Amino acid sequence: MRKQARKPTNGDYVFAPHERPTMPGSPYAPSHPIRRKVGYVIVAIIMAMAASLSNAIVSVNTQPLAGAMGVTATEVTWLLAVYVAFNASANLLLIKARMRFGIPPVMRALLWPYIVLVFSELLWPSFSLAIVARAAGGFLAAGMSSLVIYNLMQVFPAKFRPLAIVFAVGLPQLATPIARLLPVEQLLVNGQQTIHMIELGLALAASAGANLVRLPPTDKVASFDPLDALTFALFLPAMLLLSVSLVMGRSLWWTDTPWLGWALAVSVILFFLVGFIEYRRTNPLLHLRWIGSRDILRFCIVAMLVRLALSEQTYGTLGLLTVGGLNNDQLHGLFTVILFAMIGGTLASAVLLKAPRIPYMIIAASLIIAFGAWLDSFSSSLTRPPQLYLSQAILAFGSTFFIGPALLFGFGKVLEQGKGFIVSFSVMFGLSQNIGGLAGSALLSTYQVIQARAHSQSMYSHLLAGDPAVAARVQGGIISLAQVVSREANVAAFNDVARLVMVIAILTAVYIGYLIILKRLADRKQALALSSPTAKAAV
Repeated sequence: MRKQARKPTNGDYVFAPHERPTMPGSPYAPSHPIRRKVGYVIVAIIMAMAASLSNAIVSVNTQPLAGAMGVTATEVTWLLAVYVAFNASANLLLIKARMRFGIPPVMRALLWPYIVLVFSELLWPSFSLAIVARAAGGFLAAGMSSLVIYNLMQVFPAKFRPLAIVFAVGLPQLATPIARLLPVEQLLVNGQQTIHMIELGLALAASAGANLVRLPPTDKVASFDPLDALTFALFLPAMLLLSVSLVMGRSLWWTDTPWLGWALAVSVILFFLVGFIEYRRTNPLLHLRWIGSRDILRFCIVAMLVRLALSEQTYGTLGLLTVGGLNNDQLHGLFTVILFAMIGGTLASAVLLKAPRIPYMIIAASLIIAFGAWLDSFSSSLTRPPQLYLSQAILAFGSTFFIGPALLFGFGKVLEQGKGFIVSFSVMFGLSQNIGGLAGSALLSTYQVIQARAHSQSMYSHLLAGDPAVAARVQGGIISLAQVVSREANVAAFNDVARLVMVIAILTAVYIGYLIILKRLADRKQALALSSPTAKAAV
């Protein structure tokens, strides 16, 4: 029988050994009554939305936001780049901060500056203040994502705690379809006040929930090293320069804007300096030898490839429908389907999850994504949301079916090495998802532009003046003909994007299958070596 925790006469709760956290900075995990578990679930959902919904609203409404803020469409993408850079860099400090100070102080240090900034935006709206608030939002999202996991871990018994991670990483994914369901006109009433009110309300609700349903205490240890600050000071601007380049490369065009190349070059230099410092440290933030090991590199490659493939849903499909003349408010039915498919993918992942199945689940997710992309590759200028319900539901299901098992696989590798590797893993996983998303959009959008130009030239070269349809268009005006060619060329290019995503997803599945076969062969070889007469004699 397990040793039960007891409550001594002085009122201080004594935790049993099995209730101890896996590492400092994580909360203890005693048994809770059902009512309190429900409270933890509610708080986790609120925190997941506080972490992700505001950025999702910004990312899916960049064009309307540019008009409301009085900036160009390119300038408004600074909000996305700053958010990603700070979000991807945050865990360099936040994990050690929780180890040193505990969860409540770190949570307050994240929430209240963000609340003050958002409230200031309500009173004195400006683009510069919005950028600062996005930076704080990126930090807040990284911290809140961990708190979602911690809250859900209080709900499940020890045997089923991996399910907490599956649900915790699935919940923030729902923010994008939810943001698409919000009416644009209402969001931009009086500038951005409605958006700021949503941000402020979620942040205050997260703060209230965390205080009403408190997490158990944590073990605190001395964790910071003076060189941590230097690593962070180099890593953050490197991430910012890389993010800005990826976000703006397509709109400013890579070869037409020299400063994009300089930004990428400086980011590489800064990353090199980070690597040089961390490689020589005795107690590094980033264990580069471990990160460079075959298993972790393979994991990061697979995670980034799948995240890249998932960009087809956020860029390819929406671009296709935009070419068809549809706006965000006409896509509510499509994103309702996507929302429920994402919930279904999370639930299916939780039901099927077992450690030996994780590689096969990732293969299945890759093939599901490939199938959805293949269905999208037959679109036309007459395609409308109902024709995309099936393909987009498949892609949405595959996205949430993948991310939980992928995170658990990487977390298992961390536990094999020791608790000191959690910062390295968190940063690498965050990079694979954040940079994978930006790189995916940059790659697919660039490929789409190149293919659209190629299709346009091909269409013009095949136009015959004697063709009645061409003659009618010419009679109606050269501009009308150019619009039709541009529309059809773009649609054909979006189909090419879907085929590219299909190929990437299939190659990812094949690569994972190859790794599984290699491991089986290695295990068989080891078993044969141990069973040989020479090995037995040595024993």
